[in-house]
Amino acid sequence: MYLTLRDRPGGKSAASSAAPRIATTVVLLGIVSLLTDISSEMVNAVLPLYLTAEVGLGVLAYGFVDGLYQGVSALLRIGGGYVGDRSNRPKWVAAVGYGLSALSRVGMLVAHNLAAISAVVTADRLGKGLRTAPRDAMIADSSDPRALGRSFGVHRTLDTIGAAIGPMVAFSMLLLVPGDYNSVWVVSAGFAFVGVAVIVLFVPNRKTKAVRAGQSFRHLLRQVTGPRLRRPLIAAGLLALFTVGDGFLYLSLQQRDHMAAKYFPLLYVGSNISYLLLAIPFGRLADRIGRTRVFLGGHVALLAVYLFAAGPFGGAWSTVLVLGLLGTYYAATDGVLPALVTPLVDAHARGSGIAAAQTVVVLARFASSLAFGSLWLLLGSTHALFLVGGLLLATLALSVWLLRGSEATPAAEESESEVTA
Repeated sequence: MYLTLRDRPGGKSAASSAAPRIATTVVLLGIVSLLTDISSEMVNAVLPLYLTAEVGLGVLAYGFVDGLYQGVSALLRIGGGYVGDRSNRPKWVAAVGYGLSALSRVGMLVAHNLAAISAVVTADRLGKGLRTAPRDAMIADSSDPRALGRSFGVHRTLDTIGAAIGPMVAFSMLLLVPGDYNSVWVVSAGFAFVGVAVIVLFVPNRKTKAVRAGQSFRHLLRQVTGPRLRRPLIAAGLLALFTVGDGFLYLSLQQRDHMAAKYFPLLYVGSNISYLLLAIPFGRLADRIGRTRVFLGGHVALLAVYLFAAGPFGGAWSTVLVLGLLGTYYAATDGVLPALVTPLVDAHARGSGIAAAQTVVVLARFASSLAFGSLWLLLGSTHALFLVGGLLLATLALSVWLLRGSEATPAAEESESEVTA
C-alpha cells in the first residue's frame, strides 16, 4: 500500500521529517532485473569466447555483434517510453520487453553462425529497449524526489547482484562440462522466464502521469529534447561515444595476461561485484553533492580503466584494479543518468525523457563498438585504448561545460513524497 504525502501550506509533510523510504515497487522491479541479469550475463559472459573460439569469428565480427548488443535497443527506447507514458500502463510495456528477451535465450540453441547470432542478439536488445524506459519511469514515479539517486542505486544494486551471479553460474557449468554452451543457454532461459513471471504476477501496475489527451508524438519529442535536456543529452552522447565495450576490455586483459579461457567469465564477476557494492553509496552521494558531479566522476574512473588496461603492468593486481574501476564507472553513471534527467522533464513525459537520454547513449555506444573493433585491427588493443582514452579526456573537459547548471531547473510538477505504509 502506498501513501502520497504532499506538503501543506503552513506546515511540513510527514515525509519531510524522516529519511525517504524505498518503495516496494522499486524493490520488486529490482528482483525482476536481478533474475533477468542472471540470464543475460550468463550469455554475455561467454559470448566473446563463444564467437571467437567456438564459432570462429574474428575481432571485427565480434565488434559488429557487440555493436548490435550495445545499439539495437535504441530502436525501441523512445517508442517504449512513449507508449508507457501514453497508455499509462508502463508495467505491461515493460513485461512485453522482458518476455521478448526471454524468448531470445531459446534462440541461442539454434544460432551457430553470424547471421543467426546477430538475429538473437537483436531480439534480446529490442526487448531491453522496450522495457527500460517504462521500468525506470515507474521507479522515478514511485520514489521521493529527494532520493531519486538512492532509489535508482537500490534497483541497480539488485540488478548487478544478478549480473555478478550470472557469469559465476556460466563459469561453473563450463568448468563441469567444458564446451557445453547449450546447457548455458537453457539455464539462462529458465531464469529469464522466472523474471517475466515476477513482473506479471507481483509488480503493481503503478500508473505514471499520463500524456495529456491529444498530445502528438512529435510534440512530446520536442518537449523532451528542449532546452532543459539538450545539453545533458549532448554530453551523455559524446561521453558514450568514447566508451569501449566491456567485452573488448576483457579480451584485452585476457590477451595481455594469457589468461585461460575457462576463467574469462570471472572478469564479469569482478566488475559487477564492484558495481553492486558502490551503486547505493554513489546514488546517495549524487543526491547529496549533485548528480552531474558523480556522473562526470564516473567517466574519470573509466579513463583510468583504459590507462591501466593498456599499460605495461600486467598481472592479477592490475586486472583487479581495472575491474574495480570499471564497476566504479557503472555505479556512478548507470543509475545516476536517469536520476539526473528525471527532474528536467515534466511528469507526464517522464518515461520519454529517460528514453531520450538512454537512446542517445546506446546509439553512441553502437558507433563506439564498431569503431573500436576497427581500431583494434589497425593499431592493436594497447594503442587503440590509449587513443580512445585521449579522446575521452578531451570530451570530459567539454562535458563539464555542457552540464554546468543542468540541475538548476526543476521539472514543472509538485514535489511528492511516497512511503510504504
